[in-house]
Amino acid sequence: MTLEFRVNGRIARPVDEVFDAVVNPDQLSRYFVTLGGVSAPLVAGTTVTWWGEVPVDVETVEPNERIVFRWDAKVAEGEAPYRTTVEMRFKSLDDGATMVTIAETGWRENEQGQKSSYMNCEGWSQMLACMKAWVEYGINLREGYYVSELSGNPALEPDA
Repeated sequence: MTLEFRVNGRIARPVDEVFDAVVNPDQLSRYFVTLGGVSAPLVAGTTVTWWGEVPVDVETVEPNERIVFRWDAKVAEGEAPYRTTVEMRFKSLDDGATMVTIAETGWRENEQGQKSSYMNCEGWSQMLACMKAWVEYGINLREGYYVSELSGNPALEPDA
């Protein structure tokens, strides 16, 4: 079983504005990477830091069309580290809006890989909702969303 997912959402703004909301660190830090921010713009061949500590290796940036990056997967104790690949696609729609599709692939086919893929699917779905609210209405939905972030800690999985 291959662990991968794809989520998408329509943002009622032109593709250049929506694309900028992802590659521009000032924008991305306002609705998604709110704790610790983004160290630099997403530029192919660079490594930027999200949340003050997460390295994101940017592989491809095709303006207003596509972004591809790799980052560390969460691993179980004692498991060797590895990376997953995230691809974001931006498609201009006939009504002037933009369809954003985010896919992530590359998890190991084990219990931790499955759990991590589910968590990231939730995270990217939430990112799209936050992007829509920010880009269309200037509202930061993420503020106060994760209890751990209220005390300055990264978003954590809640205790069951």
